[in-house]
Amino acid sequence: MCVCGLCHVLSLMIVSIVLACVDGCDIAPATCGAQAPGDVIIGIVLPCHRKVNAIQERIRPDSFHCSDFDQRSFIKSLAIIHEIEQINAAGFLPGVKLGYLMCDTCAHASKALHIVGQILAVNASVDGMCNYTNFRPRVKIILGAHYSETTVAVARLLSIYMVPLLSSTSSSPELSDKLKYPPFLRTIPSDIHQTKAVASMMRHYRWNWVGIVYGDDEYGKAAFESFVRDAEANSVCLAYQGVLPHYLDHPQIQQRVKQVAEQIRSSKAQVVVVILREELVEILFQEMIRTNTSRTWIASDAWSRSWSLAQMDGIDRVGDILGFTFIAQKSKSFDNYLRNLTVTPGGYNHFIEEYKNLRFNCSSDCFSTESQSFCPSPDPMKIKSSSACNLSSVQDQNDDYLVTSLDTSEAFLHRVSVWATAHALKKLLRCNSSSCSGEMDFAPWELLRELKKVQFQLDDQTFYFDDNGDFVTGYDLIIWEKYGHRRRFRRIGKYHVLSEQIQLDVDSFTWHLTGNITAPESRCSESCPCGLVKKILNVSCCYSCTHCVEGTYSDDSDLDECKVCPTGTWSLKGWDQCKPRLESYLKWSDPHSIAVTAAAVFGLLILLVTLILFVVYKDSPPMKEAEVRLSCVMVSGLAVSFASVPCFIGKPSVHLCRARQLMYAMGFTLSVSCILVKAIRTFRDFVPFGPLSRRLHKLYNPPVIITVTTAVQGVICLLWLIFDSPDIDEKPPAEQSMEKKVQCTEGDTYIGFGIMLSYIGLLALVCFFLAFKGRRVPQQFSETGYIIFSMLMYLFVWVCFIPLYITRNEEGTLVQVSAILVSNYGIILCHFLPKCFQALHRKRNAPQTAIRLTRSRSTSL
Repeated sequence: MCVCGLCHVLSLMIVSIVLACVDGCDIAPATCGAQAPGDVIIGIVLPCHRKVNAIQERIRPDSFHCSDFDQRSFIKSLAIIHEIEQINAAGFLPGVKLGYLMCDTCAHASKALHIVGQILAVNASVDGMCNYTNFRPRVKIILGAHYSETTVAVARLLSIYMVPLLSSTSSSPELSDKLKYPPFLRTIPSDIHQTKAVASMMRHYRWNWVGIVYGDDEYGKAAFESFVRDAEANSVCLAYQGVLPHYLDHPQIQQRVKQVAEQIRSSKAQVVVVILREELVEILFQEMIRTNTSRTWIASDAWSRSWSLAQMDGIDRVGDILGFTFIAQKSKSFDNYLRNLTVTPGGYNHFIEEYKNLRFNCSSDCFSTESQSFCPSPDPMKIKSSSACNLSSVQDQNDDYLVTSLDTSEAFLHRVSVWATAHALKKLLRCNSSSCSGEMDFAPWELLRELKKVQFQLDDQTFYFDDNGDFVTGYDLIIWEKYGHRRRFRRIGKYHVLSEQIQLDVDSFTWHLTGNITAPESRCSESCPCGLVKKILNVSCCYSCTHCVEGTYSDDSDLDECKVCPTGTWSLKGWDQCKPRLESYLKWSDPHSIAVTAAAVFGLLILLVTLILFVVYKDSPPMKEAEVRLSCVMVSGLAVSFASVPCFIGKPSVHLCRARQLMYAMGFTLSVSCILVKAIRTFRDFVPFGPLSRRLHKLYNPPVIITVTTAVQGVICLLWLIFDSPDIDEKPPAEQSMEKKVQCTEGDTYIGFGIMLSYIGLLALVCFFLAFKGRRVPQQFSETGYIIFSMLMYLFVWVCFIPLYITRNEEGTLVQVSAILVSNYGIILCHFLPKCFQALHRKRNAPQTAIRLTRSRSTSL
């Protein structure tokens, strides 16, 4: 009972709409301006006029009075009529003739509801019912409604009767909701895809700071909300948003346009998305031209192919215009139809009559400088033919004005909607090649069922409806290029709905704002180049640029975060890539390496020559005084010490790190042990005779002294290798350096290294002390001087080495190599070269004489 009551109330509402014409107006002449008879009637609901007059002042349900003839929408209605006539002429539905009933919405939802209610009326009324399954109105389907605001209202009404509403222009995402609008279908994609396309284009051109202007109707608000979501997903921010009233007769429309224009002028954003109807865009552009304001405009489908806007005065001064349009295609047959415009036989078309009156009717007073009150507004006067006053029969006249002054290709999808209806009817009416056997007076919902399932081809393209009742044909991307002082449309790409990708067919074209092929910029902040990243200030598009820190990089512009370098690579501050760190060590090709290697080799050669001389002149007095066997041991120790030098060069390894220190420690200790033997011998021979002298004579055993002192160093090195062995230094390099120092570390604590050097230093001090004590010798015997000088040289070098090694650890290898070479050469210069020189020149010292002289002097004292 409740359901039936609700249905009855709704029915009464429709009846009230139908009976609004209190004079009992006939449906066709009073409300609809064109019709043609047929077996199946198609309703055409489009705005042939742009507005309803004085809508703000309307307080009584009287008639709607429309004005401002809309040529663009008129063309679309003619495309539907032409295609219906083509289908009839081709016999696509054998034995079935399609008729039409064309009504004018005047771009107003209330007017649309009024005419739809009358279209559906049977015998001027609609009986209130709870079940409209068998409801069979004369009009089986409605094509058009044009604006989304109008379509939403009409689709709500038609959902009661399940009469199909097929639109080729209403793109509001809300209309995809089949729970709210089950009878609605469209031959275009939803604005969800259009806003994705716009956001993708902005990402392509790197525009992230844009303004948006939209209407306060359903189309504008839904498109705005969809764009906000897609813009955020593509890192695009809104600098401002302007809202304009949808109705052209709004009393404050001029004031609101000026406010929005001021927003545009004062903003840093150079790109403006405009989601408005064509007439509002014209008013906005007039204000932009007046204030000489240029921007990059992104057109919505509502005006992206507006021929009247492309031809308006001053359009070349507004800046660049890009837009996404529905697929469009010229038809020679339709263009010829427009050139020979006639009414369908058996029907009438008051809209064609009105157009021809505007075009060819002569009003000489209206051509004068002082326009009369009865004359049309200036815009319709632009339609007037220059030969209007020379013609006799207005309604018989035709020319190519509609073809040349308007873009007839954008009516393509209206033609597609007629063919979709025809294919659905062919299925429903069970048509074959010769006849149709189905019932002509079917219920509209049956046609809706078949319409959802159609799939057909037209002009080499396949069309079908998805689950939401939308086409997924995609969009063409066009630019309004300059053509004299006007604009013309140039297709530069396409947006694929399924893949959500933009395909640019024209990569380069001249931009108006830049004057070259470089796209204009529209950013809140300057782009952060590679090596820098964004530091967000207040919104995500407004930021400052900061350098990536060490170990991170940015290889693209405008990154939000720096990327971490992969393992094994590094970067310095502000780098746009990571590189492997260069390994730094003493390479064989380095000048320092060549120098120390040459010095070591030269030292070895000197030792070899020295050894040969010692062997050759072993019986000479200088060699006997130097003790050949002891000197040979010293030579072998120094040779091992020299041989350790190459181990300091090249890329270090654990074995090289250990071997070089061990070789130096044992080799140099052996040499110093031999010098210690000489120092003890000198000290023993020149100290006064007494208990100390006798004790030294007993302890003096060169092989034992050399073996013990060297063995102690061996024990030290063994313990060092066991408990704190030299290794590769794993300490990470400095963050500011791209060099990885590959060097040895002498253990974690450096204790072993310190003890090893200290032990050699202790031996050197003992040698120095003993030689210093025995320094008072005759000039003929200078062994103590050599010991003192060589040990002083060693101690000086290694005392200098310690602070250098600590403070310049990265150059520690070179410092130690230099210290080793100086120490070795000090011993060679002090201990071997003098003896060799004496042997070669047969010079001999007389140590025995000196000893006797010393003892005799001591006795006499």
